[in-house]
Amino acid sequence: MTRARIGIVTASDRASQGVYEDLSGKAIIEVLTEWLSSPWEPVYRLIPDERSRIEQTLIELCDAEGCCLVVTTGGTGPARRDVTPEATEAVCEKMMPGFGEQMRAASLKVVPTAILSRQTAGLRGKSLIINLPGKPKSIRECLEAVFPAIPYCIDLLEGPRLEATEAAPRPFRPKGA
Repeated sequence: MTRARIGIVTASDRASQGVYEDLSGKAIIEVLTEWLSSPWEPVYRLIPDERSRIEQTLIELCDAEGCCLVVTTGGTGPARRDVTPEATEAVCEKMMPGFGEQMRAASLKVVPTAILSRQTAGLRGKSLIINLPGKPKSIRECLEAVFPAIPYCIDLLEGPRLEATEAAPRPFRPKGA
C-alpha cells in the first residue's frame, strides 16, 4: 500500500518565532493519526503569516513533496495578517467552497464568531488543500465536519487510498468506488 504524504502547515507569526508552541499543527497530526488506518507520513511546516511564504510552502508540498492532502491551520480570520485563504486560492486550479461552508456550519453550532472564519479548500494538481482555523480545539470540530469527503476526494484526484479507523467520522464513497 502506498504511504500517503500529508502536508501540515501552521501559519503563525508568533509560533514561527518561538513565542509559543505550535499546538494547532500538533492537533492536526494527532487527529489524523487517530483517524487514518492506512499508512501515512506528515510533512510538517511552521511558517509566518506571510502570503508569499504560504504560497511557496503550498506549492512545495503539492508539487515537490507529493502530498495528496495539505491541511493548513491559522490565518483564516479577518485580521490584517490573516492571508491563508488568499494564498490558497492563488495556488489552486479549482476551489472547493463546500469544505469551508461545512466547517463554518459546524463551528457555528459551538461559537457565534465562527462566521468570522474564512477557511476554504482547493485543488492543486493531485492535491487537496484545506484551511482550518488556528485554535487547537477547532481543529477536531472542523475536521469532523469534512473528513467524510476527504478520502473520496483524494480517490478522484488519483491519490493513495485513505482508509479510516473506527474512531474516525465514517468516510463516504459511492458504491463501487
